[in-house]
Amino acid sequence: MKSNKWYGSAGKIFIFVFFCLFAIVVLVPMAWMLLSSLKSNTEFLADPWGLPSVFKWGNYAYALKYGVGRYFINSVVVTFFAVFMTVFFSALASYVLSRFQFRGRNLVFLFILGGMMISPEVNLVSLFKLLQTLKLYDTHLGLIITYCVFQLSFTVLLMRSYMLSMSQDIEESAFLDGCSVFRVFLYIVLPICKPVIASGAIFATMHAWNEYMFATVFIESDKLKTIPVGLVTLQSALKTDFPVLIAGLVISAGVVIIAFLIFQKQFIRGLSQGSVKG
Repeated sequence: MKSNKWYGSAGKIFIFVFFCLFAIVVLVPMAWMLLSSLKSNTEFLADPWGLPSVFKWGNYAYALKYGVGRYFINSVVVTFFAVFMTVFFSALASYVLSRFQFRGRNLVFLFILGGMMISPEVNLVSLFKLLQTLKLYDTHLGLIITYCVFQLSFTVLLMRSYMLSMSQDIEESAFLDGCSVFRVFLYIVLPICKPVIASGAIFATMHAWNEYMFATVFIESDKLKTIPVGLVTLQSALKTDFPVLIAGLVISAGVVIIAFLIFQKQFIRGLSQGSVKG
């Protein structure tokens, strides 16, 4: 009994120390980036690891002035509509695949999952020609559709597993009361699926917000560029003003971090419950 208790205590201490070290590894670079964005350029070059003598919040204003604000708005627009389309169409597909029996249902599901095996780099040239043919090249709509398509497979897998674990008693009662399929989906299924919707939305947000390759190839106009591409442009414009450039990086990274902190409970709950059935 004492031996088991000793091993249990040692295991808890090891896990605690491990996560403390992991937190340090994650938080130290973030703290360095935040403090560096508040320095003058001279202070940053002289002592990159030192504390700023005066917090220069104006670096963020300069970053916005040099174009981060415009790139930020473009990323918000593209990410919002890409996430909305991904979540909505994934929820519709997942509901059909988890609730209705029809010939070829498993084949359709496997076809959707096949999208996870397709590398984005392989489709770059064909997508480029397709967007040009459809007059969607150098538009936000073309970028939004592309992001939605490449996130659809994983989100369907996540949501379908969650819906299979749900009880259908409430839905059957609603059908007996005369509810249509779409109303049941909209007013019963979607509210119950909030945790997995939050999980899928966070994954889609991280992908759309940080994606660089498609945003570089499919967007040509400077006024339409998203923030990952815009930061590269900002880097060439601010070759020596590193704190202002880092301020732009903080603005870019802060959105995803804040989104995760707000929805972390739903994110973890959606992932854990969505893995019950396949």
